Amino acid sequence: MSEPKLKLSADVGGTFTDVVLEHGAQRWTGKVLTTPASPEEGVLRGVGEILTRAGRSIADVDIFVHGTTLATNAIIERRGAKLALLTTDGFRDVLEIGTESRYDQYELALIRPKPLVERPLRFTIRERVDARGKIRLALNEADVRAVAEQLAAHGIESVAIAFLHSYANPTHEKAAAELLRSVIPGLYVTLSSEVCPEIREYERVSTSVTNAYVQPLMDSYLARMKSKLDTMGFRGALCLMTSGGGLTSVDTARKFPVRLVESGPAGGAVFAAQVAARLGERKVLAFDMGGTTAKVSIIDEYRSETSRVFEVDRAARFLKGSGLPVRIPVIEMVEIGAGGGSLARLDNLKRVTVGPESASSVPGPVCYNIGGSNPAVTDADVALGLIDPATFAGGTIKLYPDLAKTALQSAIGEPLGLDAEMAAYAVYEMVCENMASAARVHTVERGVVASNHTVIAFGGAAPLHVARVAEKIGAQRVIVPPNAGVGSAVGFLAAPISYEMVKTKYMRLESFDAAAATELLAAMSRDIRAWVEPAAQGEPVAERRVAFMRYVGQGHEIAVELPLRDLDATDTVALRARYEADYEKLFRRAIPAAAIEIMAWSVNVSTISRLPEQVKDVSQFSSAQAGESIRIFDGKAGKPIDVSRYRRDKLPVGARLAGPAIIAEEETSTFITESFDAWIDSLGSIVMERKGMNA
Repeated sequence: MSEPKLKLSADVGGTFTDVVLEHGAQRWTGKVLTTPASPEEGVLRGVGEILTRAGRSIADVDIFVHGTTLATNAIIERRGAKLALLTTDGFRDVLEIGTESRYDQYELALIRPKPLVERPLRFTIRERVDARGKIRLALNEADVRAVAEQLAAHGIESVAIAFLHSYANPTHEKAAAELLRSVIPGLYVTLSSEVCPEIREYERVSTSVTNAYVQPLMDSYLARMKSKLDTMGFRGALCLMTSGGGLTSVDTARKFPVRLVESGPAGGAVFAAQVAARLGERKVLAFDMGGTTAKVSIIDEYRSETSRVFEVDRAARFLKGSGLPVRIPVIEMVEIGAGGGSLARLDNLKRVTVGPESASSVPGPVCYNIGGSNPAVTDADVALGLIDPATFAGGTIKLYPDLAKTALQSAIGEPLGLDAEMAAYAVYEMVCENMASAARVHTVERGVVASNHTVIAFGGAAPLHVARVAEKIGAQRVIVPPNAGVGSAVGFLAAPISYEMVKTKYMRLESFDAAAATELLAAMSRDIRAWVEPAAQGEPVAERRVAFMRYVGQGHEIAVELPLRDLDATDTVALRARYEADYEKLFRRAIPAAAIEIMAWSVNVSTISRLPEQVKDVSQFSSAQAGESIRIFDGKAGKPIDVSRYRRDKLPVGARLAGPAIIAEEETSTFITESFDAWIDSLGSIVMERKGMNA
């Protein structure tokens, strides 16, 4: 049997950078504070620490998988490049017109996210290609040269080129890019025909602009990271986690950084799916709460839901259409600003409000004593006694409970006439309610019942809050797996090397062009395999082909699986049958004999990701040995109570205990509320079930 590979991963969050080293069944984990000014410094410090603990060097590492929120944070905080947009004459304002829909029908003072490129820096070019790809008006090169002079005068770093119908014929976009680069060497140029070659003008332009906005930042960061790793002696494969749950190359990530927007949460979804498979949990809510945000996603039959559109920087927390649309393959989830670093305050009506603003790692929560002055969720957890100040983050960060209580008393307690502990409880309750609301909305939108799902919690802050969130949504079972505190980074190591490409080519079934469809799919497959197969290093790969189909005149498509062979005219019968079967699953009925059209085609090539084998259930239980008695504040009772605190590494498989209790470990702590009993399963997970249920 061949020697297992030494794998390393790093997940850069808004507050912490998580690092995991894995060699076969051995695993080392660590957390360091993120260094926002130069994220690679925190990554490399964490890598150095974990390699030292394992007695290894960077030269020993075979694969290094990296995920980061850098692109997402740059968009939200508006720290991207100075940007311009080139579009077809007459379409200058497509970013503000959008789809002309209103995410809140009756709100008169509707607030929309500000476009990433200001109107004076949106330039139009005389050219026109129709929806079939035929050139109706040749590219006016004089317009492009004139714009190039203005770009240079404005000091533009990056430009997005998004011409009308360029998905059908990219000739004009490519010619314009060549002209710009000849006038302004070193200019970053994003072509919509490369980053999002699909119909729907608004989404395509928005995706292109988003890519151009973060490209200089991400390109510089990844170049620095790769250079420093090379200098340190790293000779393995460096991969980046994408929002779709797969790994891609550094070169691809530098060209299309928009695909990294949800890389961390995607790793968490992979982690939760692996845990669900090992425990035989077929209906799961994955609950990921880190330092800055909380995410909720649905995992059904060990697979995460996926989508082709994601919204960044929503103006309204739960309302679709209130953010900037990004059309990329993404794992479907809802994300809110509710993490350990989320700031607490009173609004104008003296209501306790938490997030979305975050203390991040700099200046951090008040209890870190590194400059933070406004109380955060972590301050509330510390003030309630849920976190051991001496062992937080493995003892690498000392916490100061008195500072946390003083800040909570000043910002929340005094205006409301509460003491510091009750103010902390108010913050704790509010952040849990925010996350429960997100879970309710996400499940209702997908037609499932939240209470029928097992909650799998991971991320540094999730185990502290998941029991209360489960109480609020009615969930009966909660699982906190081993290494939950660094779950996303663990998930990176289980992700397949993959890439998905989607292209628009319109066809109707009654005039199906099998040769053209086959040619398009084959070309997409060749382009993807050119990177995936070498990166797979001999591992077998699988290919999936999909047609996005709809009844003529409808607004949205259904993904229909295609055979992995050349198509022919007789395939139209099977395609109609598959489409109508899928349509009936969604809407309970098909429309007989209605015309069907194909709007886009997708090819995905990936290494084969095998689910782990299910572990056996615990057969024997025993009462956990008495833990350390500590005092926490019980907000419901309005007074301190005594509870037991256990060390997770001291609890054997089958150990049972009753809530309220705390189970502490280096990466996080799990708070078991009074509503739950808990035990350690054969995987080493903490399993909580509502009291009164059969174990």
